Amino acid sequence: MAAPLKMSLPSADDLFSTQASRDDAKRERVQEIPLALIDPFPEHPFHVREDEAMTAMAESVKAIGVLTPAVARQKEDGHYELVSGHRRKRACELAGLDAMPVIVREMTHDEAVVFMVESNFQREVVLPSEKAFAYKMRLDAMKRQAGRPSREKPVPLGQNFDGKTSREILAEKSTDSNTQIQRFIRLTSLVPALLQMVDDGKIAFRPAVELSYLQEKEQMALLETIEAEAATPSLAQVQKLKLFSQEGKLTPEVIQSVMMEEKPNQVEHFKIPKTKISKFFAPGTSMQKVEDTIVKALEQYRKRQRDKER
Repeated sequence: MAAPLKMSLPSADDLFSTQASRDDAKRERVQEIPLALIDPFPEHPFHVREDEAMTAMAESVKAIGVLTPAVARQKEDGHYELVSGHRRKRACELAGLDAMPVIVREMTHDEAVVFMVESNFQREVVLPSEKAFAYKMRLDAMKRQAGRPSREKPVPLGQNFDGKTSREILAEKSTDSNTQIQRFIRLTSLVPALLQMVDDGKIAFRPAVELSYLQEKEQMALLETIEAEAATPSLAQVQKLKLFSQEGKLTPEVIQSVMMEEKPNQVEHFKIPKTKISKFFAPGTSMQKVEDTIVKALEQYRKRQRDKER
């Protein structure tokens, strides 16, 4: 008896559609997608700040809509992973919209990482922490895309780009040098509170890079001293802290001693215990705001004193 004939029957879509229509179905187009179905990119390194620019964007979206569609890729659960357009999505939410225009693009995770980083680097302001984690994600994606070395080319992972490292390749496409990219990535080793101080401009970039070599417990001890003394370390002080850390001698007492050293051209500071003034300010008020308010109050006091003397 002859073996049964195995046939692969065409699907209904194949029977009642043309090749042109199937190609058209795969073609990218702008779609209106509900905001509820759009998920943020995993570990998105760029902040969506609720500032004046966001308020202005929300007002613009409410008035004329989103002019530039976002970019996303479809997920297996039917949702969409937002690759570019996190600020536009937030503006739509603030404007009271339920959906936004999106270009749905077929991309691997690594391709999406590359696109996400490059599109966000076009912003006018990119914080140090944003650059740090973005560069790290970008390099990790490049290394995975390059793949592990073959037997014919036993090049270490991350250096499979015609003899160049992935960081060298990235530097050629960036405004930052190879060394500067490495420094930015070092910032990802800072504890969040210290990294926030870098973003706020309270700790300079180069000292922050050196601080990243301290152990986490050492960074936390330094943070306590910074808050207690209302002072941040100079590059010279940080280099001393790093040396003590490498020798295994960086204790809270040593940190306190180094931080109390007078810096070159350091001006004298008048200190007021925080407990005496905290009741006059809302929780979370920045030290700069506190200082500015006290100075203005003293100026008003001096003006009233002069008026009385007249």
